[in-house]
Amino acid sequence: MASVEIIMPKMGESVAEATILKWLKKEGDKVETDESVMEIATDKVDSEIPSPVAGILTKQLFAEGQIVKVGTVIALIETDVSAKLQPPPAPKVLLSEPTESKEIVVPSVPVSSKTEINTPVKTQPIHTNGKRFYSPLVRAIAQEEGVSFEELERIPGSGNEGRVTKNDLLNYLPKRNTPLNPLSRGESLSTSKSENPPTPPQGRESNSTLSQPVSPTLSQPVTVSQSMNGETEIIEMDRMRKLIAEHMVMSKHVSPHVTSYVEVDVTNMVMWRAKMKDSFEKREKEKLTFTPLFIEAVVKALKDYPMVNVSVDGTKIILKKYLNIGMATALPSGNLIVPVIKNADRLSLFGLTKSVNDLANRARNNKLLPDEIQGGTFTVTNVGTFGNTMGTPIINQPQVAILATGSIKKKPAVIETLSGDSIGIRHMMFLSLSYDHRVVDGALGGSFLRRIADYLEKFDSDRTI
Repeated sequence: MASVEIIMPKMGESVAEATILKWLKKEGDKVETDESVMEIATDKVDSEIPSPVAGILTKQLFAEGQIVKVGTVIALIETDVSAKLQPPPAPKVLLSEPTESKEIVVPSVPVSSKTEINTPVKTQPIHTNGKRFYSPLVRAIAQEEGVSFEELERIPGSGNEGRVTKNDLLNYLPKRNTPLNPLSRGESLSTSKSENPPTPPQGRESNSTLSQPVSPTLSQPVTVSQSMNGETEIIEMDRMRKLIAEHMVMSKHVSPHVTSYVEVDVTNMVMWRAKMKDSFEKREKEKLTFTPLFIEAVVKALKDYPMVNVSVDGTKIILKKYLNIGMATALPSGNLIVPVIKNADRLSLFGLTKSVNDLANRARNNKLLPDEIQGGTFTVTNVGTFGNTMGTPIINQPQVAILATGSIKKKPAVIETLSGDSIGIRHMMFLSLSYDHRVVDGALGGSFLRRIADYLEKFDSDRTI
Protein backbone atom coordinates (compact mmCIF):
# COMPACT_ATOMS: atom_id res chain seq x y z
CA MET A 1 0.00 0.00 0.00
CA ALA A 2 1.12 3.54 -0.72
CA SER A 3 0.02 6.91 0.58
CA VAL A 4 -1.07 9.36 -2.12
CA GLU A 5 -1.36 13.07 -1.42
CA ILE A 6 -4.31 15.18 -2.55
CA ILE A 7 -3.02 18.65 -3.36
CA MET A 8 -5.01 21.90 -3.29
CA PRO A 9 -5.19 22.60 -7.07
CA LYS A 10 -4.49 25.90 -8.76
CA MET A 11 -7.90 27.50 -9.36
CA GLY A 12 -6.73 30.34 -11.58
CA GLU A 13 -3.86 32.71 -12.22
CA SER A 14 -4.85 35.14 -9.47
CA VAL A 15 -6.14 32.61 -6.92
CA ALA A 16 -3.62 31.65 -4.23
CA GLU A 17 -5.86 30.00 -1.63
CA ALA A 18 -9.22 28.33 -1.13
CA THR A 19 -11.55 27.51 1.76
CA ILE A 20 -12.66 23.98 2.55
CA LEU A 21 -16.44 24.22 2.65
CA LYS A 22 -17.32 20.59 3.33
CA TRP A 23 -15.69 17.19 3.52
CA LEU A 24 -17.74 14.75 1.45
CA LYS A 25 -15.73 11.77 2.73
CA LYS A 26 -14.72 10.96 6.29
CA GLU A 27 -11.45 9.43 7.44
CA GLY A 28 -11.68 5.71 6.85
CA ASP A 29 -14.14 6.05 3.95
CA LYS A 30 -13.50 4.25 0.69
CA VAL A 31 -13.19 6.49 -2.37
CA GLU A 32 -13.16 5.73 -6.07
CA THR A 33 -11.06 7.38 -8.75
CA ASP A 34 -12.51 10.82 -9.65
CA GLU A 35 -15.06 10.60 -6.81
CA SER A 36 -15.48 13.94 -5.04
CA VAL A 37 -13.75 14.12 -1.68
CA MET A 38 -14.51 17.70 -0.62
CA GLU A 39 -16.05 21.01 -1.65
CA ILE A 40 -13.88 24.12 -1.72
CA ALA A 41 -14.54 27.80 -2.38
CA THR A 42 -12.58 30.83 -3.50
CA ASP A 43 -13.88 34.36 -3.94
CA LYS A 44 -14.63 33.39 -7.56
CA VAL A 45 -15.81 29.78 -7.71
CA ASP A 46 -17.11 26.86 -5.66
CA SER A 47 -15.73 23.50 -6.78
CA GLU A 48 -15.46 19.82 -5.92
CA ILE A 49 -12.05 18.18 -5.51
CA PRO A 50 -11.94 14.61 -6.89
CA SER A 51 -9.72 11.79 -5.69
CA PRO A 52 -6.89 11.01 -8.15
CA VAL A 53 -6.92 7.33 -7.16
CA ALA A 54 -9.12 4.66 -5.62
CA GLY A 55 -8.37 3.82 -2.01
CA ILE A 56 -9.12 4.72 1.62
CA LEU A 57 -9.15 8.32 2.89
CA THR A 58 -6.81 7.98 5.87
CA LYS A 59 -6.15 11.59 6.87
CA GLN A 60 -7.87 14.97 6.59
CA LEU A 61 -5.15 17.56 7.16
CA PHE A 62 -7.51 20.56 7.39
CA ALA A 63 -10.94 21.09 8.92
CA GLU A 64 -14.05 22.58 7.30
CA GLY A 65 -13.82 26.36 7.19
CA GLN A 66 -10.01 26.50 7.06
CA ILE A 67 -8.21 28.46 4.33
CA VAL A 68 -5.56 26.46 2.46
CA LYS A 69 -2.81 27.70 0.15
CA VAL A 70 -2.63 26.37 -3.41
CA GLY A 71 -0.18 23.47 -3.64
CA THR A 72 -0.66 22.40 -0.03
CA VAL A 73 -1.33 18.76 0.83
CA ILE A 74 -4.92 18.57 2.13
CA ALA A 75 -5.55 14.83 2.49
CA LEU A 76 -3.91 11.40 2.30
CA ILE A 77 -5.29 8.31 0.56
CA GLU A 78 -3.97 4.78 1.01
CA THR A 79 -3.91 3.00 -2.33
CA ASP A 80 -2.17 0.28 -4.29
CA VAL A 81 -0.62 2.94 -6.56
CA SER A 82 3.04 3.21 -5.66
CA ALA A 83 3.94 6.52 -7.28
CA LYS A 84 3.16 9.94 -5.90
CA LEU A 85 0.62 11.52 -8.21
CA GLN A 86 0.62 15.05 -9.51
CA PRO A 87 -2.04 17.52 -8.34
CA PRO A 88 -5.40 16.95 -10.06
CA PRO A 89 -6.45 19.34 -12.82
CA ALA A 90 -8.39 22.45 -11.86
CA PRO A 91 -11.96 21.50 -11.01
CA LYS A 92 -14.83 22.70 -13.16
CA VAL A 93 -16.82 25.72 -12.07
CA LEU A 94 -19.91 25.21 -9.93
CA LEU A 95 -20.79 28.80 -9.14
CA SER A 96 -19.10 31.90 -10.51
CA GLU A 97 -18.52 35.25 -8.97
CA PRO A 98 -19.02 38.01 -11.59
CA THR A 99 -15.66 39.66 -11.07
CA GLU A 100 -12.69 39.45 -13.36
CA SER A 101 -9.27 38.63 -11.91
CA LYS A 102 -8.11 41.21 -9.40
CA GLU A 103 -4.75 42.14 -10.85
CA ILE A 104 -4.36 45.19 -8.61
CA VAL A 105 -5.49 46.33 -5.20
CA VAL A 106 -7.45 49.59 -5.29
CA PRO A 107 -7.30 51.63 -2.04
CA SER A 108 -10.50 51.83 -0.04
CA VAL A 109 -11.97 48.81 -1.85
CA PRO A 110 -13.69 46.34 0.48
CA VAL A 111 -12.49 42.80 -0.20
CA SER A 112 -14.62 39.70 -0.43
CA SER A 113 -16.08 38.67 2.88
CA LYS A 114 -13.89 36.00 4.48
CA THR A 115 -16.48 35.46 7.15
CA GLU A 116 -18.97 34.24 4.60
CA ILE A 117 -16.46 32.14 2.73
CA ASN A 118 -14.95 30.59 5.85
CA THR A 119 -18.26 29.57 7.36
CA PRO A 120 -18.59 25.79 7.05
CA VAL A 121 -21.64 24.64 5.16
CA LYS A 122 -23.92 22.68 7.48
CA THR A 123 -26.92 20.93 6.06
CA GLN A 124 -29.15 18.21 7.38
CA PRO A 125 -29.04 15.13 5.14
CA ILE A 126 -32.18 13.95 3.42
CA HIS A 127 -32.98 10.57 4.89
CA THR A 128 -34.19 8.22 2.21
CA ASN A 129 -36.36 5.16 2.45
CA GLY A 130 -35.91 4.36 -1.23
CA LYS A 131 -33.28 2.34 -3.03
CA ARG A 132 -31.39 5.18 -4.71
CA PHE A 133 -28.20 6.56 -3.20
CA TYR A 134 -27.82 10.34 -2.91
CA SER A 135 -24.36 11.83 -2.54
CA PRO A 136 -23.72 14.33 0.27
CA LEU A 137 -23.46 17.16 -2.26
CA VAL A 138 -26.80 16.27 -3.87
CA ARG A 139 -28.40 16.02 -0.44
CA ALA A 140 -26.92 19.37 0.61
CA ILE A 141 -28.18 21.11 -2.53
CA ALA A 142 -31.60 19.52 -2.16
CA GLN A 143 -31.79 20.62 1.47
CA GLU A 144 -30.79 24.19 0.56
CA GLU A 145 -33.28 24.33 -2.30
CA GLY A 146 -36.17 22.88 -0.33
CA VAL A 147 -36.40 19.76 -2.48
CA SER A 148 -38.22 17.08 -0.47
CA PHE A 149 -37.29 13.40 -0.58
CA GLU A 150 -40.46 12.63 -2.52
CA GLU A 151 -39.58 15.26 -5.11
CA LEU A 152 -35.98 14.06 -5.27
CA GLU A 153 -37.16 10.51 -5.94
CA ARG A 154 -39.02 11.72 -9.04
CA ILE A 155 -35.95 13.31 -10.66
CA PRO A 156 -34.49 11.11 -13.45
CA GLY A 157 -30.89 10.18 -12.67
CA SER A 158 -28.06 9.92 -15.21
CA GLY A 159 -25.50 8.49 -12.79
CA ASN A 160 -24.49 4.93 -12.05
CA GLU A 161 -27.53 2.74 -11.36
CA GLY A 162 -29.81 5.69 -11.97
CA ARG A 163 -28.28 7.91 -9.29
CA VAL A 164 -29.20 11.60 -9.30
CA THR A 165 -26.04 13.58 -9.95
CA LYS A 166 -25.37 17.18 -9.07
CA ASN A 167 -25.96 18.23 -12.69
CA ASP A 168 -29.26 16.31 -12.76
CA LEU A 169 -30.45 18.31 -9.77
CA LEU A 170 -29.13 21.66 -11.04
CA ASN A 171 -30.79 21.11 -14.42
CA TYR A 172 -34.04 20.19 -12.71
CA LEU A 173 -34.26 23.19 -10.39
CA PRO A 174 -35.06 25.88 -13.02
CA LYS A 175 -37.85 23.65 -14.40
CA ARG A 176 -39.73 23.22 -11.13
CA ASN A 177 -43.38 24.08 -11.58
CA THR A 178 -44.22 24.59 -7.92
CA PRO A 179 -43.03 28.02 -6.76
CA LEU A 180 -43.24 27.15 -3.07
CA ASN A 181 -42.34 23.91 -1.36
CA PRO A 182 -42.94 23.47 2.37
CA LEU A 183 -40.07 22.31 4.52
CA SER A 184 -40.27 20.66 7.92
CA ARG A 185 -43.41 21.65 9.89
CA GLY A 186 -44.13 24.40 7.38
CA GLU A 187 -41.94 26.80 9.39
CA SER A 188 -40.05 28.01 6.36
CA LEU A 189 -40.52 27.99 2.63
CA SER A 190 -38.17 27.87 -0.33
CA THR A 191 -38.97 29.76 -3.50
CA SER A 192 -37.63 28.60 -6.84
CA LYS A 193 -37.38 30.76 -9.92
CA SER A 194 -39.03 28.70 -12.62
CA GLU A 195 -39.35 31.26 -15.37
CA ASN A 196 -37.26 30.70 -18.44
CA PRO A 197 -35.30 33.64 -19.82
CA PRO A 198 -37.47 35.72 -22.17
CA THR A 199 -37.08 34.90 -25.84
CA PRO A 200 -34.65 37.33 -27.45
CA PRO A 201 -36.16 39.68 -30.04
CA GLN A 202 -35.78 38.66 -33.67
CA GLY A 203 -32.26 39.18 -34.90
CA ARG A 204 -30.60 38.86 -31.51
CA GLU A 205 -28.51 35.89 -30.55
CA SER A 206 -29.46 33.49 -27.79
CA ASN A 207 -26.20 34.02 -25.88
CA SER A 208 -27.01 37.67 -25.33
CA THR A 209 -26.77 39.43 -22.01
CA LEU A 210 -28.28 41.73 -19.45
CA SER A 211 -27.08 45.15 -18.39
CA GLN A 212 -24.86 43.82 -15.61
CA PRO A 213 -23.02 40.50 -15.44
CA VAL A 214 -24.40 38.42 -12.60
CA SER A 215 -22.98 35.09 -11.51
CA PRO A 216 -25.13 31.99 -11.79
CA THR A 217 -26.62 30.62 -8.60
CA LEU A 218 -28.43 27.30 -8.53
CA SER A 219 -31.75 28.82 -9.57
CA GLN A 220 -32.03 31.78 -7.20
CA PRO A 221 -34.13 29.94 -4.59
CA VAL A 222 -33.81 31.38 -1.12
CA THR A 223 -35.05 30.59 2.35
CA VAL A 224 -37.78 32.97 3.49
CA SER A 225 -39.55 33.71 6.73
CA GLN A 226 -43.17 34.81 6.52
CA SER A 227 -44.42 37.72 8.56
CA MET A 228 -47.29 37.41 10.99
CA ASN A 229 -49.80 39.02 8.62
CA GLY A 230 -48.54 37.18 5.52
CA GLU A 231 -48.07 40.40 3.51
CA THR A 232 -44.29 40.63 3.73
CA GLU A 233 -41.38 38.21 3.68
CA ILE A 234 -37.86 38.50 5.04
CA ILE A 235 -35.47 36.91 2.57
CA GLU A 236 -31.93 35.99 3.60
CA MET A 237 -29.36 36.33 0.81
CA ASP A 238 -27.41 33.20 -0.01
CA ARG A 239 -23.62 33.25 -0.13
CA MET A 240 -23.28 34.10 -3.81
CA ARG A 241 -25.91 36.84 -3.67
CA LYS A 242 -23.98 38.45 -0.80
CA LEU A 243 -20.80 38.41 -2.89
CA ILE A 244 -22.62 39.88 -5.90
CA ALA A 245 -24.16 42.64 -3.78
CA GLU A 246 -20.77 43.42 -2.26
CA HIS A 247 -19.14 43.57 -5.67
CA MET A 248 -21.78 45.92 -7.10
CA VAL A 249 -21.57 48.28 -4.12
CA MET A 250 -17.77 48.16 -4.22
CA SER A 251 -17.70 49.05 -7.92
CA LYS A 252 -19.97 52.06 -7.45
CA HIS A 253 -17.96 53.11 -4.38
CA VAL A 254 -14.59 52.86 -6.14
CA SER A 255 -15.42 54.20 -9.60
CA PRO A 256 -17.34 57.41 -10.31
CA HIS A 257 -19.54 56.10 -13.11
CA VAL A 258 -20.33 58.14 -16.22
CA THR A 259 -22.41 56.74 -19.09
CA SER A 260 -22.36 57.98 -22.67
CA TYR A 261 -24.72 56.95 -25.49
CA VAL A 262 -24.60 56.84 -29.25
CA GLU A 263 -27.13 55.68 -31.86
CA VAL A 264 -25.71 53.47 -34.60
CA ASP A 265 -26.91 52.50 -38.06
CA VAL A 266 -26.03 48.80 -38.27
CA THR A 267 -27.95 48.06 -41.47
CA ASN A 268 -24.89 46.77 -43.36
CA MET A 269 -23.97 44.46 -40.50
CA VAL A 270 -27.50 43.12 -40.12
CA MET A 271 -27.89 42.49 -43.83
CA TRP A 272 -24.48 40.76 -44.00
CA ARG A 273 -25.35 38.44 -41.11
CA ALA A 274 -28.72 37.63 -42.67
CA LYS A 275 -26.90 36.70 -45.89
CA MET A 276 -24.17 34.60 -44.22
CA LYS A 277 -25.80 32.90 -41.21
CA ASP A 278 -27.47 29.98 -43.03
CA SER A 279 -24.38 28.95 -44.99
CA PHE A 280 -22.20 29.40 -41.91
CA GLU A 281 -24.47 27.22 -39.78
CA LYS A 282 -24.62 24.55 -42.48
CA ARG A 283 -20.84 24.53 -42.83
CA GLU A 284 -19.78 24.89 -39.18
CA LYS A 285 -22.82 23.35 -37.44
CA GLU A 286 -23.15 26.40 -35.20
CA LYS A 287 -24.80 29.82 -35.27
CA LEU A 288 -23.37 33.12 -36.44
CA THR A 289 -24.47 35.68 -33.84
CA PHE A 290 -23.97 39.42 -33.45
CA THR A 291 -21.69 39.05 -30.42
CA PRO A 292 -18.43 38.41 -32.33
CA LEU A 293 -19.23 41.37 -34.59
CA PHE A 294 -19.58 43.64 -31.57
CA ILE A 295 -16.40 42.27 -30.01
CA GLU A 296 -14.47 42.76 -33.24
CA ALA A 297 -15.46 46.45 -33.29
CA VAL A 298 -14.54 46.83 -29.60
CA VAL A 299 -11.11 45.29 -30.18
CA LYS A 300 -10.41 47.68 -33.07
CA ALA A 301 -11.50 50.68 -30.98
CA LEU A 302 -9.38 49.59 -28.00
CA LYS A 303 -6.35 49.52 -30.27
CA ASP A 304 -7.16 53.10 -31.29
CA TYR A 305 -7.80 54.18 -27.68
CA PRO A 306 -5.54 52.00 -25.47
CA MET A 307 -6.13 54.18 -22.40
CA VAL A 308 -9.55 52.54 -22.03
CA ASN A 309 -7.82 49.16 -21.63
CA VAL A 310 -6.39 50.00 -18.21
CA SER A 311 -6.88 49.47 -14.49
CA VAL A 312 -6.09 51.72 -11.52
CA ASP A 313 -3.72 51.11 -8.60
CA GLY A 314 -3.97 54.07 -6.24
CA THR A 315 -2.56 56.97 -8.26
CA LYS A 316 -1.03 54.66 -10.87
CA ILE A 317 -2.65 53.70 -14.18
CA ILE A 318 -1.83 50.18 -15.34
CA LEU A 319 -1.93 49.96 -19.13
CA LYS A 320 -2.72 46.46 -20.40
CA LYS A 321 -0.96 45.48 -23.61
CA TYR A 322 -3.28 42.48 -24.06
CA LEU A 323 -6.97 42.60 -24.98
CA ASN A 324 -9.08 40.11 -23.00
CA ILE A 325 -12.78 40.69 -23.70
CA GLY A 326 -15.41 39.48 -21.24
CA MET A 327 -18.79 38.59 -22.72
CA ALA A 328 -21.69 38.35 -20.30
CA THR A 329 -23.60 35.19 -21.25
CA ALA A 330 -27.16 34.24 -20.34
CA LEU A 331 -27.65 30.87 -18.67
CA PRO A 332 -30.75 28.64 -18.79
CA SER A 333 -31.57 29.71 -15.24
CA GLY A 334 -31.76 33.35 -16.33
CA ASN A 335 -28.51 34.25 -14.57
CA LEU A 336 -25.30 35.42 -16.19
CA ILE A 337 -21.65 34.47 -16.20
CA VAL A 338 -18.75 36.32 -17.86
CA PRO A 339 -16.37 34.07 -19.79
CA VAL A 340 -13.34 35.86 -21.19
CA ILE A 341 -11.90 35.67 -24.70
CA LYS A 342 -8.13 35.90 -24.11
CA ASN A 343 -6.03 37.87 -26.62
CA ALA A 344 -9.09 38.69 -28.70
CA ASP A 345 -7.02 41.00 -30.93
CA ARG A 346 -5.15 37.96 -32.28
CA LEU A 347 -8.33 36.29 -33.55
CA SER A 348 -10.02 36.72 -36.91
CA LEU A 349 -13.80 37.14 -37.12
CA PHE A 350 -14.01 33.40 -37.67
CA GLY A 351 -11.87 32.78 -34.59
CA LEU A 352 -13.95 35.18 -32.50
CA THR A 353 -17.14 33.45 -33.62
CA LYS A 354 -15.76 30.04 -32.66
CA SER A 355 -14.57 31.33 -29.28
CA VAL A 356 -17.88 33.06 -28.53
CA ASN A 357 -19.91 29.95 -29.34
CA ASP A 358 -17.58 27.61 -27.47
CA LEU A 359 -17.49 29.70 -24.29
CA ALA A 360 -21.23 30.37 -24.37
CA ASN A 361 -22.08 26.69 -24.83
CA ARG A 362 -19.75 25.52 -22.08
CA ALA A 363 -21.03 28.27 -19.79
CA ARG A 364 -24.59 26.98 -20.19
CA ASN A 365 -23.41 23.44 -19.49
CA ASN A 366 -21.36 24.42 -16.42
CA LYS A 367 -18.09 23.33 -18.04
CA LEU A 368 -16.04 26.52 -17.85
CA LEU A 369 -12.64 26.41 -16.17
CA PRO A 370 -11.74 29.01 -13.50
CA ASP A 371 -9.17 30.69 -15.78
CA GLU A 372 -11.87 31.23 -18.40
CA ILE A 373 -13.88 33.61 -16.21
CA GLN A 374 -11.07 35.91 -15.11
CA GLY A 375 -8.41 38.17 -16.54
CA GLY A 376 -10.75 40.37 -18.60
CA THR A 377 -9.69 43.91 -19.49
CA PHE A 378 -13.03 45.07 -20.97
CA THR A 379 -16.57 43.67 -20.87
CA VAL A 380 -19.42 43.65 -23.39
CA THR A 381 -22.98 43.08 -22.13
CA ASN A 382 -26.22 42.99 -24.08
CA VAL A 383 -29.30 44.78 -22.75
CA GLY A 384 -31.10 44.39 -26.07
CA THR A 385 -31.89 40.72 -25.60
CA PHE A 386 -34.99 41.62 -23.58
CA GLY A 387 -36.01 44.46 -25.86
CA ASN A 388 -34.22 47.17 -23.85
CA THR A 389 -33.21 50.20 -25.90
CA MET A 390 -30.20 51.11 -23.77
CA GLY A 391 -28.77 50.58 -20.30
CA THR A 392 -26.29 51.87 -17.71
CA PRO A 393 -24.15 48.85 -16.82
CA ILE A 394 -21.96 48.75 -13.71
CA ILE A 395 -18.22 48.53 -14.36
CA ASN A 396 -16.72 45.08 -13.82
CA GLN A 397 -13.80 45.85 -11.48
CA PRO A 398 -10.89 46.26 -11.87
CA GLN A 399 -11.74 47.29 -15.42
CA VAL A 400 -12.56 50.93 -16.16
CA ALA A 401 -15.30 50.59 -18.79
CA ILE A 402 -18.13 48.33 -19.94
CA LEU A 403 -20.17 48.45 -23.17
CA ALA A 404 -23.90 47.70 -23.33
CA THR A 405 -25.53 46.94 -26.68
CA GLY A 406 -29.22 47.75 -27.08
CA SER A 407 -31.89 46.13 -29.21
CA ILE A 408 -31.73 46.47 -32.99
CA LYS A 409 -34.89 48.04 -34.41
CA LYS A 410 -36.02 49.16 -37.84
CA LYS A 411 -36.54 52.93 -37.94
CA PRO A 412 -37.10 55.64 -40.53
CA ALA A 413 -33.83 57.53 -40.90
CA VAL A 414 -32.29 60.22 -43.03
CA ILE A 415 -29.92 58.76 -45.63
CA GLU A 416 -27.30 61.21 -46.86
CA THR A 417 -26.02 60.74 -50.41
CA LEU A 418 -24.07 62.87 -52.89
CA SER A 419 -27.25 63.42 -54.88
CA GLY A 420 -29.24 64.52 -51.84
CA ASP A 421 -30.93 63.26 -48.69
CA SER A 422 -33.75 60.76 -48.48
CA ILE A 423 -35.78 58.86 -45.89
CA GLY A 424 -35.27 55.11 -45.64
CA ILE A 425 -35.83 52.16 -43.35
CA ARG A 426 -32.63 51.41 -41.43
CA HIS A 427 -31.57 49.00 -38.68
CA MET A 428 -30.69 51.20 -35.71
CA MET A 429 -29.41 50.50 -32.20
CA PHE A 430 -28.02 52.32 -29.17
CA LEU A 431 -24.64 51.67 -27.61
CA SER A 432 -23.98 52.82 -24.05
CA LEU A 433 -20.59 52.98 -22.37
CA SER A 434 -20.15 53.26 -18.60
CA TYR A 435 -16.64 54.36 -17.66
CA ASP A 436 -14.55 55.27 -14.63
CA HIS A 437 -14.27 59.05 -14.54
CA ARG A 438 -11.09 58.89 -12.45
CA VAL A 439 -9.10 57.92 -15.55
CA VAL A 440 -11.52 58.10 -18.48
CA ASP A 441 -12.88 61.58 -19.05
CA GLY A 442 -15.78 62.54 -21.32
CA ALA A 443 -13.58 63.22 -24.34
CA LEU A 444 -11.86 59.83 -24.19
CA GLY A 445 -15.01 57.89 -23.30
CA GLY A 446 -17.14 59.63 -25.90
CA SER A 447 -14.51 59.32 -28.63
CA PHE A 448 -13.97 55.64 -27.88
CA LEU A 449 -17.70 54.94 -28.00
CA ARG A 450 -18.05 56.87 -31.26
CA ARG A 451 -15.18 54.86 -32.75
CA ILE A 452 -16.96 51.58 -31.95
CA ALA A 453 -20.06 52.97 -33.68
CA ASP A 454 -18.00 53.98 -36.72
CA TYR A 455 -16.58 50.47 -37.12
CA LEU A 456 -20.08 48.99 -36.93
CA GLU A 457 -21.54 51.48 -39.39
CA LYS A 458 -18.69 50.93 -41.87
CA PHE A 459 -19.05 47.16 -41.71
CA ASP A 460 -17.91 45.59 -44.99
CA SER A 461 -20.98 43.82 -46.38
CA ASP A 462 -18.85 42.01 -48.99
CA ARG A 463 -16.51 40.25 -46.55
CA THR A 464 -16.46 36.49 -46.06
CA ILE A 465 -16.12 34.29 -43.01
